[in-house]
Amino acid sequence: MKAADRQELFARLSELNPKPTTELEYSSPFELLVAVTLSAQATDVGVNKATRRLFPVANTPAAILALGEEGLKKYISTIGLYNAKAANVVAACRILVEQHGGEVPRDRESLEALPGVGRKTANVVLNTAFGEPTIAVDTHIFRVANRTGLAPGKTVRAVEDKLMKAVPAQYRLDAHHWLILHGRYVCKARKPDCPQCVIRDLCRYRDKTPAA
Repeated sequence: MKAADRQELFARLSELNPKPTTELEYSSPFELLVAVTLSAQATDVGVNKATRRLFPVANTPAAILALGEEGLKKYISTIGLYNAKAANVVAACRILVEQHGGEVPRDRESLEALPGVGRKTANVVLNTAFGEPTIAVDTHIFRVANRTGLAPGKTVRAVEDKLMKAVPAQYRLDAHHWLILHGRYVCKARKPDCPQCVIRDLCRYRDKTPAA
């Protein structure tokens, strides 16, 4: 995709949604870290239902350590892979308390050293909690980047690296929110809503859904 088209693409997404953010509910970097960790292979809606019950009871590393794995499972049992996620969250909380004074670290290396936290989760926390211009590539962004021709790549990391170069600097902070929401609600996996898409004329996807 040409530089001018990339500029126009994000200008339109920005006009449509000037202040995009995650659909996960949180009120602190730690709550965001937990929510993103729980969201792997789960929906934001499902995670929010669980954290609405959990966070009023335990929303700090120390409080979750006090709950323990079994106590935590009671709050997140509606989420897929909850046994492994409970173990990871409790182990991460222990590291946060012992090594970081109970605070969420602001650097990638420390974040990725936490159990259950990979590059994507670290990118979300760095971007959404700390305002770093990172791009967390999930299935929606991977699909949109490849379909549109914005940043085609065969792996998540390849797409992330291309997006960091392709997204105009002034849009980089919010880019991953726009692309996730676009993939979730418009450029859907099975039947993209091309007739209602604000960037359809810029998109390189050959099999666009025809208008009814």
